[in-house]
Amino acid sequence: MSQGLPLRSNIPTSEKWDITDLFNNDEQYYDTIDQLLKQAQAFNQQFKGQLTNHKIIEQALHDYEHILILLDSLANYAELRLSVDTQDDTAQTVSAKLSTTYGKIVSQLSFVESEILALSQNELTTLAEHTTYPHYIKQLIQQKPHQLSSDVEQVLASLSPTLNSPYDLYGTTKMLDIDFESFEHQGTTYPMDYATFENEYEDNADAQFRQKAFQNFSNALKKYQHTTAATYNMQVQQEKIEADLRGYDSVIDYLLHDQEVTRDMFDRQIDIIMSDLAPVMQKYVKLLQRVHGLEKMRFEDLKISIDPHYEPDITIESSKEYIFGALSVLGDDYVDMLHQAYDQRWIDFAQNKGKETGAYCASPYATHSFVFISWTGKMAETFVLAHELGHAGHFNLAQQHQPFLESEASMYFVEAPSTMNEMLMANYLLSHSKDLRFKRWVIASILSRTYYHNMVTHLLEAAYQREVYKLVDNGESLTANKLNHIMLTVYQQFFGDAVEFTDGAELTWMRQPHYYMGLYSYTYSAGLTIGTVVANKINNEGQSAVTAWLETLKKGGSANPIELAKTAGVDITTDEPLKATIHHISKLVDEVESLTNQIEQQF
Repeated sequence: MSQGLPLRSNIPTSEKWDITDLFNNDEQYYDTIDQLLKQAQAFNQQFKGQLTNHKIIEQALHDYEHILILLDSLANYAELRLSVDTQDDTAQTVSAKLSTTYGKIVSQLSFVESEILALSQNELTTLAEHTTYPHYIKQLIQQKPHQLSSDVEQVLASLSPTLNSPYDLYGTTKMLDIDFESFEHQGTTYPMDYATFENEYEDNADAQFRQKAFQNFSNALKKYQHTTAATYNMQVQQEKIEADLRGYDSVIDYLLHDQEVTRDMFDRQIDIIMSDLAPVMQKYVKLLQRVHGLEKMRFEDLKISIDPHYEPDITIESSKEYIFGALSVLGDDYVDMLHQAYDQRWIDFAQNKGKETGAYCASPYATHSFVFISWTGKMAETFVLAHELGHAGHFNLAQQHQPFLESEASMYFVEAPSTMNEMLMANYLLSHSKDLRFKRWVIASILSRTYYHNMVTHLLEAAYQREVYKLVDNGESLTANKLNHIMLTVYQQFFGDAVEFTDGAELTWMRQPHYYMGLYSYTYSAGLTIGTVVANKINNEGQSAVTAWLETLKKGGSANPIELAKTAGVDITTDEPLKATIHHISKLVDEVESLTNQIEQQF
């Protein structure tokens, strides 16, 4: 039988992150929660009903910010503890403690924005001109038409743990309840879980193995489709209720408001990719089918590499050469941050039982970033690591130069620094080899892992979400059958007859936590659009483009996404950057096809 993943306790310390920079231990964490609740109550007593002039408001915002920074640290600690081992009872208790206290804390703080927004328009305009937090105040002004009474805002704040419970329930179902059975292939029994399927089985070179693994994986998901659909329905119906309460025309408008993005920008991102990128990716899919000699290109074949027998291996230690080499163009300070990430154990490389899937970068304001990945030893991990360290570089620069309330960029922009780093990694690798197979592997990796994952997988999620919210706005509830139909229809629209959709493809909506994070999925393509244009500018213009990019990162959330992109030299008010990115992807597909023809002629 194939060996499963090790227990967390058997992972070497060097492969695990060190979260003691947040709290030395759970006891300090628990003490801080209790102290913070008392601080929030004292803050409420001191300032509630007093926010009537600029001087008091400024003092209150300073103290308010301090409480939010501590709350941010607590939330990150709980998430970091639990995500690396969801089966750990102690980590579950740590997370539960915050859930039961979070609402009590934020309900003591909800008056701040209510009282500020009770000021007249002239007073608010003056405040925005004389505060340490000008963009934050401008965002509040935009929120004013949708602000509810102070009492209602307090109730909603106190209910926040309950309103966030669908996300927690989804994670519990996904990581703890779904029972994956092992499967047999050519005399060997293979264990199955989420992480192993997505990290190892999904792109296996053997077509029969892929089919068996996908069928086994899908059969397990199918047993939980109705529970997961009910959980997701809870999420979107809650969003619909709040959107209605606040007077928005649709849930989408409500969710886009905080992103400072227009509905036209959201729709354009989806519509142009569905129309213009679809034929490009269909061409790439047909190339994969040809290279692998497949009679049909099935859904479970979409993640395969164009040259599965060529993927170079890489160790954690040797990854430094590529990370430092590719990202050194961003300057000495940026490289110093990368050294700290390795040397001070900001990164959790481990693969272990109970660890969540995917990769992310958490960046508590009070300390530094923490990067979550599952290191497989494949060269492609350099792209994943460059991506997450792009978030780290962004957040750390923003936090150095902006106060907490203005440090976090709009969700629309947040994936730009991460995906831009992937472009830099590709450029670096291509410039350091003349080997045709290596060049093809690099470009194919960018196509299949960077662009396919971010501009196709996540974008199709966004197209799916848009259809979901249309139903919700029309007063409908969601069922597994409805969600399956929407998901399958979106995939069929994009891939046409280039792909045969195996039974189980319709369940893809069950695999992503993004649907519990508002309109997040489409922002990957938005970020990658900005990232692609900026990477090309750095490649063509050199230091001037680097300087503009670093200035953009330093702005954090002190500007809206249009202004941020403009600082970097990108105009996202038009479709030109998106069209340019799709053209870039098309050129990459043509280059992979050309390299494939050259390689085939050699053999």
